[in-house]
Amino acid sequence: MRVARVLTSPRAAVSVLLGASLALSGCSIDRKVKKLDNEEFKHYYALKVWMDPGEKKAYFKNKTREERDAWLKEQGLWDKFYQYEPHIREQIYGGEVQIGWTRDMLLMAWGKPVDRGRPAGRNAQRSVMFLYRFEETQDGGVLVWEPGSKTEYQAARLFRREVYIDDGVVAEIRDKNGF
Repeated sequence: MRVARVLTSPRAAVSVLLGASLALSGCSIDRKVKKLDNEEFKHYYALKVWMDPGEKKAYFKNKTREERDAWLKEQGLWDKFYQYEPHIREQIYGGEVQIGWTRDMLLMAWGKPVDRGRPAGRNAQRSVMFLYRFEETQDGGVLVWEPGSKTEYQAARLFRREVYIDDGVVAEIRDKNGF
């Protein structure tokens, strides 16, 4: 289960994610997520997009951070996040997606899209459109919408973003009202 991510600031994202993880403590993985230190929490949430439920379980079977970090390296996931400079990693974690980012950076920031398509008429050899849904909260925070999320009832506004990826690079982001 993915937890909605606040896209206003890294500190706000950490507090909301930790709170959401605590609220979901019925799942053993979610109980383990709350025990991660701040840095490990950030790379876990960026890299979990490439982990299926069995791999997440295998990750948490490792008892120490060093063992979990080694597991990520063995799986070839470590460099997906740590190849970037620290300020870029903070932007990824904070969900601050920008034109020029790679598809992988987008996936780490916002997770898997709710839908995808092949747009026609783009000036690229290969184009794909990822659709994301968002909730704007009463206090102005923005969350990536999650199916079954308990925060949706609090949303002041629901909207979607179409992200056009041309030749592996984010080329355009369009906001649309409603879902």
